[in-house]
Amino acid sequence: MQTVKTLQMLRTALAQLRVNGPTIALVPTMGALHEGHLTLVRRARAEADHVVASIFVNPKQFGANEDLDAYPRQLAEDAAMLEAEGVALLWAPTVAEMYPAGFVTNISVAGVSEGLCGGARPGHFDGVATVVLKLFNQVAPDMAFFGEKDFQQLAVIRAMARDLDLARPHVDAIIGVPTMREADGLAMSSRNRYLSAGQRAAAAALPRAMTAAAESIACGTDVAEALAALEAEVLAAGFGSIDYATLADSRSLAPLGALGTEPARLLVAARIGSTRLIDNMAVDAIA
Repeated sequence: MQTVKTLQMLRTALAQLRVNGPTIALVPTMGALHEGHLTLVRRARAEADHVVASIFVNPKQFGANEDLDAYPRQLAEDAAMLEAEGVALLWAPTVAEMYPAGFVTNISVAGVSEGLCGGARPGHFDGVATVVLKLFNQVAPDMAFFGEKDFQQLAVIRAMARDLDLARPHVDAIIGVPTMREADGLAMSSRNRYLSAGQRAAAAALPRAMTAAAESIACGTDVAEALAALEAEVLAAGFGSIDYATLADSRSLAPLGALGTEPARLLVAARIGSTRLIDNMAVDAIA
């Protein structure tokens, strides 16, 4: 695996890759890799001739009260994991390379980026959309893979690609991969490492309550009633607060008061100790 840190080196390496196979898949990450990230890589390897992974801790998606400096950085360990999974090229730019002096452009995706995590983290999804569009332009991948755990992020990226008529990748080639979970159901996340042993045990209540709520809504229970039961169970398990627990349209993320004919998603963000956990699940009406 080749690691490149400048845009010129990236372009040269990409040209060499395409000589040996035309299709390239991109797996964008911020590092601190776990099995969830590696699942994306494996899916990408199955679909494309070459996999390019990026590691970039993007300052533009961190808010004023979020500790950018505390985000885990372990480039050597992450690179070894990617190489073991058959990644051909690692793009690991510096902040100065990604945002050179004089950089002034901001990508904002209205609607789908508002509310949910966008409401709690103003400007976050502008930072996500801006860096992902740059990565798409830099790598020009035929397809790109994102985890469904960050479902609002995936929706923002797809809306951006659709609205801006991106060709590489086309919106239909922006592929969401189902959330990888621990044995007790907790969604795999870099944030899980911040949990104490007691908090980690209590955190399993979140997917358990979500599963019960999703099944209840699918069977016809009133949405507000099911969400109230979910919140009560999560708080009783030891979570300190719930930022949101919402049933939403899967594409627009508009809140739903009832399950309809379009695909729906149950989305939750909750805090345990100082850690904010997010999760989501599909909800399909039972015929």
